[in-house]
Amino acid sequence: MPIYTCTTAQGTLKAGAKGELAAEITRIHAEINHVPPAYVNVVFSELPQDSVYVGGEPGAPLLISGWARRGHPQEETTRLALELSAAASRITGIPERRILVVIQDSPARSAVEGGQVLPDPGQEKEWLSRHEA
Repeated sequence: MPIYTCTTAQGTLKAGAKGELAAEITRIHAEINHVPPAYVNVVFSELPQDSVYVGGEPGAPLLISGWARRGHPQEETTRLALELSAAASRITGIPERRILVVIQDSPARSAVEGGQVLPDPGQEKEWLSRHEA
């Protein structure tokens, strides 16, 4: 259900960092938003170094953009962003000052997965029981 896109300039992430970061993003999101880890999608996008800029200058930030269903408490979303930023820095060695985490949301009914409109937060078990087959 949630989607996280991690965007960097090519060569920014060391070998193995993607898998470790994807696992940690999944763990943190599942724990805070109370969803099964299998719901979490993580995608990496590495752009040519001349395609990433910060303040109008070439840069090497780590940009983590996440989408989740609207309805989670704001304090949990803030905690999610903070924990993702700290984990990304710890795993990649990129200083937090070069990491941007943005969590966007929209109503669950604005998204479809597996041909089914997503459930509102807290309705996952009921939704799964109706759509298992």
